[in-house]
Amino acid sequence: MKKEILDIILTSRSNKQTLAVITRVADGMQWAMLENDSENHKVFSPLEIDTIKKSMRDNKSGLISDEKFFAHIYTPPLRLIIIGAVHIAQFLAPMAKVAGFDVTVVDPRSSFATPSRFPEISLLDEWPDDGILKLKPDTRTAVVTLTHDPKLDDPALVETLKTPAFYIASLGGTRTHGKRLERLKSEGFDEKELLRINGPAGLDIGSVSPSEIAISILAELTAALHGRLVKSKNVSA
Repeated sequence: MKKEILDIILTSRSNKQTLAVITRVADGMQWAMLENDSENHKVFSPLEIDTIKKSMRDNKSGLISDEKFFAHIYTPPLRLIIIGAVHIAQFLAPMAKVAGFDVTVVDPRSSFATPSRFPEISLLDEWPDDGILKLKPDTRTAVVTLTHDPKLDDPALVETLKTPAFYIASLGGTRTHGKRLERLKSEGFDEKELLRINGPAGLDIGSVSPSEIAISILAELTAALHGRLVKSKNVSA
C-alpha cells in the first residue's frame, strides 16, 4: 500500500468519513474513494461507482465488477443518539446496541437518565443541542428525538439538521409533526432540509406498545442505512 493511500485512510478515520480503497486485481493498482467522491469517474464506470457506493452504505468489502476490483471499505462506527431517556428509549437503546450501534442517550433530566434504567448504555446529561454539538453526528450516525417536548426535541433537531446524519426522526403524531415543522421553518430551514426528518418516527407497522414502537424505529433506521427508505409520510410545512 502506498503512503498516500495510507494517509487518506488515516485522515478519513480521523474525520469519521466512509472510505473505499479499490484495488485492481490484475496489477494491484489502488485508488481511494470517499463517500461523496466523484474524481474517479474516469477510472470506474458509473455502474462500478454505484456498486462501490452501495458497498460503502452496506459496510461490505468484496470483489466487484466481475472480480476485476476488490473494494475494501473503511467506515466510522455506527452510532445512534437518542434524545430523551423515556420508556421507548429503554427498548430502542438495547435493540440498537444488539444491531451494532454505539448508543448514547441524551437527557438533562437526571431522574430519567439513570444507569438502572439504561444498563450498559452511554448516558449524557446535557441539554440536547449541547449534546449534539458534543457528539458531532456524521454520515454513520442516526438521531431520534423521543421526548414529545419541543423545548428538548426542537433544539436537538436544529443542531442535527446542520450535520450529515444519515437518519433523523422524531416521535409524535402527524399533527404534532406538522407543528414541529412549522417551528423549524421559522428557524430558517427550507422544505428540502425539513424532509430529512422522519416523522412520525418509525415504519407504519401498527405499533402500539413502547417495544413495538422501538422495533418500528429501528426498522426504519435500518432501511435508511441501506438506502431503502421510501419517503412518503412527511407532513409539509
